[in-house]
Amino acid sequence: MENKTAQPQAKEDTRLNTALYIRLSREDGDKAESLSVANQRMLLMEFMEGRNDLCLYDIYIDDGYTGTSFERPAFRRMIEEIEAGNVQCVLVKDLSRLGRNMPEVSKYTGEYFPRKRVRFIAVNDLIDKDYLDLDPDGDLMIDFKNMFNGFYPKDISKKVRSTFRSKQSNGQFIGAFASFGYVKSADDHNKLEIDPYAADIVKRIYTMYIKGVGQNTIAKILNEEGVPCPSEYKKQCGLNYHNSNRLRSTSYWTYSTIRNILKNEIYTGSMVQNKSFRHMCKKNAISLPKEKWIVVENTHEPVIDKETWDKVQNLLERNTRQTGLTGNLHMFAGYLRCGDCGRAMVKIRRKGGIYFNCGSYNRYGKKICTVHSIAEQELERIVLDDLNLMIRSVQDIERLIAEENKRESQARAGSSGDLSEYQAKISRLKKRKERAYEDYVDGLITKDEYRQYRNKYERQIDAANLIIDQVNRLQMQAYGFNPWMERLLRYRELHHLDRNMVVEMISMIYLYEDNTVKIVYNFSDELESLINTIHQQSIPVGE
Repeated sequence: MENKTAQPQAKEDTRLNTALYIRLSREDGDKAESLSVANQRMLLMEFMEGRNDLCLYDIYIDDGYTGTSFERPAFRRMIEEIEAGNVQCVLVKDLSRLGRNMPEVSKYTGEYFPRKRVRFIAVNDLIDKDYLDLDPDGDLMIDFKNMFNGFYPKDISKKVRSTFRSKQSNGQFIGAFASFGYVKSADDHNKLEIDPYAADIVKRIYTMYIKGVGQNTIAKILNEEGVPCPSEYKKQCGLNYHNSNRLRSTSYWTYSTIRNILKNEIYTGSMVQNKSFRHMCKKNAISLPKEKWIVVENTHEPVIDKETWDKVQNLLERNTRQTGLTGNLHMFAGYLRCGDCGRAMVKIRRKGGIYFNCGSYNRYGKKICTVHSIAEQELERIVLDDLNLMIRSVQDIERLIAEENKRESQARAGSSGDLSEYQAKISRLKKRKERAYEDYVDGLITKDEYRQYRNKYERQIDAANLIIDQVNRLQMQAYGFNPWMERLLRYRELHHLDRNMVVEMISMIYLYEDNTVKIVYNFSDELESLINTIHQQSIPVGE
């Protein structure tokens, strides 16, 4: 802000103290050559020369501030001077320098300035309006110019957003700062690379949560260990980062920070963008529904594998009580319900050990539901036995599928009984094709004869390859590759249960009044579909 140049005026001096307002922002399409601060200043000072009705009070400059918002420091200082009665005239190069937000500009030129008895002059637009000016045509001209000025930032904004959307759709990162666990690539700022230190913290958060440690507790553990939170870590790395949602002095982990990390799909290697929208005239961003997000898979190296991600999202959807710093979440927490009333079972400690009772009975008594009591050890034994039975069934299915694949291969491959016969046939046909070419080069056969032999061998090779592809495709389509089968086969036989196994395998456990236990697995539907397919193929299942 420049020093005030107004001199003490004599009583007969009726000149108006004038504020010269200058604004420049390339964000709304301003051209640096014609609208630079220096050029605006020169034009306004030339306009002031020799005038006996205006007296320079001060010059107010907002360099780098958009016209769509009126939260500009120099503009606010000018308004304060108007409120104090020190400024009676505002002088600008043109109407767009005052602003490009039509409703706000109209409010100042049509309401605020007249009410404060302030004269308003826009030199290049030939606008000179004082508080006594009641000419409707003048106001109409201001409104028209104001409307057209508003088109520029909208057009620029539209083009910028279009460019951003195109980059987002191509999986390019356009954010100012990478998510905690990643850094922008030094070679291409639109790509992400893993930050080893931060990525290890992210992995640890996911591991703790799967083991049953609550989100508040995870935050407390990290704070006690002195682990810098994401915003603090960015500052330590030299980034000029500021999170508007946090207090300036906040430098610790919180529940929301942990939850945001647990729900951020970017850690799976997918680029997730366009989650919010900021109107050019609004300060705060608006969250967009998930169907509006732009998600591109496999754009960068994942920190969290898909299996771990699925486990965590499944847990986040369940209402489980978190543990204290030294406590352990029970392995069945969030996975055990009364089969009759549907309420979650509650853990009860008795002298004989730990039991689970119906939550409705425990809270409201037997008029609502019955006790449905089961001992912890008994429930663990039932689930463990059932899981082992499931594993043995899958092992049987694996064996049966292998036998069926062999049978299908034999049926498709003919009497040879093996696809290797067709692979050998393809090798022989390729050699015959090569010999035919050699015979043609040596002059033993004509060019037409060579073409006939070549076409014949190529047709036979294509036919053999087609049979091999059909057999392989049949094997994949009939029984498919199931990740859950691979997980079950990985265990072979279970001797104990833990929280991780329950989260990975089980969807819900229901306990009924007659002590029947129903276990719904995460793969129950797929298993049923597979068994049905096997039955349709006339393969005997089990003994």
